[in-house]
Amino acid sequence: MRPTLLLVDDHAGFRSFARALLEAEGYDVVGEAADGAAAIEGAERLAPGIVLLDVILPDLDGFEVCERIAARGAHAPAVVLTSSRDPASYRDRLARSSARGFIAKEDLSGAALAALTE
Repeated sequence: MRPTLLLVDDHAGFRSFARALLEAEGYDVVGEAADGAAAIEGAERLAPGIVLLDVILPDLDGFEVCERIAARGAHAPAVVLTSSRDPASYRDRLARSSARGFIAKEDLSGAALAALTE
């Protein structure tokens, strides 16, 4: 069974790129969201196994979205944060986050995602 994934990013171009890449590498992208509110709703409605979540969103901070998704408890998907910014700028927040980890957008691959979620 292919892992299910919700893509969350406010840039349609990145969502399109990530969808094509991850579907080619064995993921089933079940939905996309362009902001935090839609991400929270999508995680609830679609019940993906994984949420790839941009840190910078137009309405809610990705860390806040991550915590709201994690509040679902045992039914919460694995959340992996992503950004085009240097991960060092998020180090403290990542350490306190319930996210499984961080992948820089330029380093995104199915293998990198699997290493954090399997």
